[in-house]
Amino acid sequence: MSLKVYIGGKLYDKADAKISVYDHGLLYGDGVFEGIRAYSGRVFRLAQHVDRLYESAQSIHLKIPIAREEMARAVVDTMAVNKLTDAYIRVVVTRGGGSLGLDPRKTTDPQVIIITDAISLYPAELYEHGLKIITAGTMRNHPSALNPRIKSLNYLNNIMAKVEATNAGCLEALMLNHKGEVAECTGDNIFVVRKGALHTPPIDAGILEGITRDAVLELARAAGVPIFERTMDRHDVYTADECFLTGTAAEVIPVVECDGRAIGTGTPGPITTDLRRRFHALVREER
Repeated sequence: MSLKVYIGGKLYDKADAKISVYDHGLLYGDGVFEGIRAYSGRVFRLAQHVDRLYESAQSIHLKIPIAREEMARAVVDTMAVNKLTDAYIRVVVTRGGGSLGLDPRKTTDPQVIIITDAISLYPAELYEHGLKIITAGTMRNHPSALNPRIKSLNYLNNIMAKVEATNAGCLEALMLNHKGEVAECTGDNIFVVRKGALHTPPIDAGILEGITRDAVLELARAAGVPIFERTMDRHDVYTADECFLTGTAAEVIPVVECDGRAIGTGTPGPITTDLRRRFHALVREER
């Protein structure tokens, strides 16, 4: 069965799912998106993802043509049509088709696109043995230029850092902000464990407010793990006892090396392993 893609209230076969080449989402990366996961037929934290999508749109002065409730319903219905229970869902809202030129007033009909499919971001063995990462020379966008809290279609900043990672033989790269502080990785938030406590950069370090990040913070609090959202530098990563990344696609994945330096024992640590287990339980249970 061909997967169906939702575009503007209608379902199209994957091969026939098309929008205009004049859409400013394509021409200028003008739009917003969300990556969402479903487990056992239930969409994980759909309301939070929808809220973040609309906040991103509001921030770039883009009016989404359907209400939040309709958007949430369309996500669930598209997944059901494709008979998917464990799925990755990509919701995209573009500025819409128009004429050449940056002026968004020359566009019409913002496009709402919902793709439901499978995703495998990292090989399974890396969840057991851990990732090796490098620090990218490409810094995170300055919050005053393009706020990283906006999940926009213009991901070139992240992509250039990802290229650095792949050229170095890694699958992920650490990005620093304009102050040289740890921000996040190209597609994931970062955590370290030091002396039994969890540390992660704050929102004002120039990071995306990750929904998986928030879930892991909740799980850590429930488990009695002390939490510090604070400014961090690479020294904090290099000398950590444990390190892991969180993201919708990545879930919770350990990091065992950064810039050639082994982190802790060079193997996934006990707090990382426990939080990963707790997260897997949460996504299967939460309604």
